[in-house]
Amino acid sequence: MTGDNLTRTDAQRRAADIRVDTIDVRLDVRDAPRADVTTFGTRAILSFDAPAGGETWVDFLGSAVDTVTVNGESRPVEWDGARIRLSDLAERNTVSIEARGVYSRSGEGLHRFVDPVDGATYLYTQYEPADARRVYPCFEQPDVKARWRMQVVAPEGWRVLSNGAETDRRDVDGGTEVTFAETLPISSYITAVAAGPYHRVDGVWDGPEGPVDLGVLCRASLAPFLDAEEIIDITRRGLAYFGEAFGLGYPWGKYDQIFVPEYNLGAMENPGLVTFTEAYVFRGAATAAQREARANTILHEMAHMWFGDLVTMRWWDDLWLKESFADFMGSHASVATGLYPDAWVSFASRRKGWAYEQDQLPTTHPIVADIPDLQAAKLNFDGITYAKGASVLKQLVAYVGEEPFFAGARRYFADNAFGNTTLDDLLTALEHASGRDLRAWSRAWLETTGMSDLSVERDEAGRATVVQSDPRPHRVTIGRYVETDGVLQREHATELDLVDARTPMGGDATGHMIPNDDDRTYAKVRLDEDTTAALERSLSTIGDPLARSVAWAALWNAVRDGRLAVARYLRMVGAHAAAETHTGLLADAVAHADYAIAHYAAPDQRGALASDWLESVWRSLHEARPGSDAQLVWARALGAAAAVDAGRAQSVRRLLSGEDETPEGLELDADLRWGWLFALAATGATSVDGIDAELDRDDTSKGRRAHRAARAALPERAVREAAWRAAWTDESLSNDELDATIAGVRAGGRRDLIAALDGDYFSRIGRVWETRSIEIARRLVRGLFPATDDLTAATAWLDAHPDAPASLRRIVIEQRDIRERDLRVQSAQRASAA
Repeated sequence: MTGDNLTRTDAQRRAADIRVDTIDVRLDVRDAPRADVTTFGTRAILSFDAPAGGETWVDFLGSAVDTVTVNGESRPVEWDGARIRLSDLAERNTVSIEARGVYSRSGEGLHRFVDPVDGATYLYTQYEPADARRVYPCFEQPDVKARWRMQVVAPEGWRVLSNGAETDRRDVDGGTEVTFAETLPISSYITAVAAGPYHRVDGVWDGPEGPVDLGVLCRASLAPFLDAEEIIDITRRGLAYFGEAFGLGYPWGKYDQIFVPEYNLGAMENPGLVTFTEAYVFRGAATAAQREARANTILHEMAHMWFGDLVTMRWWDDLWLKESFADFMGSHASVATGLYPDAWVSFASRRKGWAYEQDQLPTTHPIVADIPDLQAAKLNFDGITYAKGASVLKQLVAYVGEEPFFAGARRYFADNAFGNTTLDDLLTALEHASGRDLRAWSRAWLETTGMSDLSVERDEAGRATVVQSDPRPHRVTIGRYVETDGVLQREHATELDLVDARTPMGGDATGHMIPNDDDRTYAKVRLDEDTTAALERSLSTIGDPLARSVAWAALWNAVRDGRLAVARYLRMVGAHAAAETHTGLLADAVAHADYAIAHYAAPDQRGALASDWLESVWRSLHEARPGSDAQLVWARALGAAAAVDAGRAQSVRRLLSGEDETPEGLELDADLRWGWLFALAATGATSVDGIDAELDRDDTSKGRRAHRAARAALPERAVREAAWRAAWTDESLSNDELDATIAGVRAGGRRDLIAALDGDYFSRIGRVWETRSIEIARRLVRGLFPATDDLTAATAWLDAHPDAPASLRRIVIEQRDIRERDLRVQSAQRASAA
């Protein structure tokens, strides 16, 4: 990263000076299939108003700026690698800039990918928050909107897509020139281009304002696995629902959705051309939870067509104005459309869990954050902005009522369409619709950090009191459960308004208390010992999956805080996960068990716990109903458990070789095979030849990444150290190839193989932050942080580098805190066992 870190102050100054009308872009990617070509031609014609005689700049990151023409006059190129300076402007300006962009391998800008299956080349763009400037000169900030006119010259026979519909196509020398319809005013970060021999399935949504063309696309080699009809059905339902709920039909013309390789995100809300990770194209069996997650993401991005695309935050401080709403709407619409009635169960388990963990880091921040520059914006796509924001919006809907909430949203869109907003604009619209003063709510929930802990205490007389740390206003339900014949049933619910640290419950205080068992508010639940013991006996008998989700989360948070022994938690998972009927809760419980062993178990207990857990997984796999989602979850869990303990290595080898039959109903697909083989590699139970032979079975892009990870996972010091060096120094590695390499380095928790490299980490991170893109740099800094028992080196680095980029320091601080928690909980485990 060079001098490309745009500050909020500079952005405000530029936005005050210019008014943009149109930006015409022409990309020439006809040479993209050539392996020796690293750059592409790009031209932008920007039409805008500015103060006469004034100056501004255009953002561009690339290999060269060839020409700059201002109002027909050729100008000297004044480009510092990030900004093209323009001076002596007129009131009305037409600026033409011709330049050379650089194809990306990091998923930032214009990413180029070659499919090993058929040798085909695929291109797609990804910009948020500020990478459109890697592809064409532009004004790279959300509050400078323009009407965009896209034109792309691509190889003959390629599909070419952009935000608007294709309006013209003609042959040119060595390729095809494709022109697209002018967009409505949008920010640069949601413009988009994709090109390549993509497979396409067409559909139509017959909306109230006329038909909308739908497209679902992926690489040709993935076409057999594309669930296009299911995706189109979700899309039709979502467009109908949101158009009615928001009082404004889908405004962007066509609706293409494209699944792209080596993608950094789950998806991106480019109007008319939504991009998704290929992880949502399932090559083998997929659980209901995976399909629900895909539907949630589709609806999340669709909500952005209004929240974010139509009305956009002025600056990244208010990123929550789109992400919190979209995260909320993904679950809300999953329920409202009838697609997944239990969507809030998954939200409670997964999304809120992410928020709770993020909110306990020293770098936590308010939902409405202070974002001084683009580097800070890049790291703010986190559990606070997404999941905590969605959680408090869920509370707000309950507080003001669903209909007033949506009435406020409709007013917000009507007042601010194609414009930019701040927190105040939204609160004004919601207050007008609901008749409530929301400023105090905003201060308590949007403008502060942290969360309350909720627990129930009983005095000697049996009276119950709800206790909350860090008091905030809550409307909360306390579920009272009784245990009869081994079954936990909710006998009564007490609804309370909490404001102070202590609130008397009143009524019958007998039984087992689970605060917030309907997951209405955002708070960490603390359970008393009697309730914990009841859950240990009977958790899986609770009938309501949402209440079970809250109970599972409370137990997991107790483990993370050192209040619940890892061994006891693993017994609970072993006893109740196999009976868990909600696949998402089962998968989360199993993943938490793995994490608890690796991070929170005392080192002298870890081996025995890992061995017992592996046997529990093996047993659950063979007892699961044939062909069920649970069977698939346990099969995947076998790979994770076997990467730490080699006790079932021979059994896994025999399943992979076909010497033993797989459990009835289990499809041993390519992804599952790689998961098991990675486990064998991590424990030294397979060889290089065995790993290479698996690649012969699955020589695909995913297979090659899995092969890379397995080769790097072999438990030999020379192998791990070579992979470590490659991660830092091999700049040919793509984003996903880097992740595979890091996974191999960290496999099985074998600190003994890489501990000697701890000092190397701290000698490299400053330099890598300066020289690599932020996406690659943060993967390295996070992924290779030393899991040492002595954090002196991390503290010393922070003390010695007070002026290091704030975003780099944030990652190091967070990783140090995560490791400090590991060591603190491990110490608690030792103390409790003594």
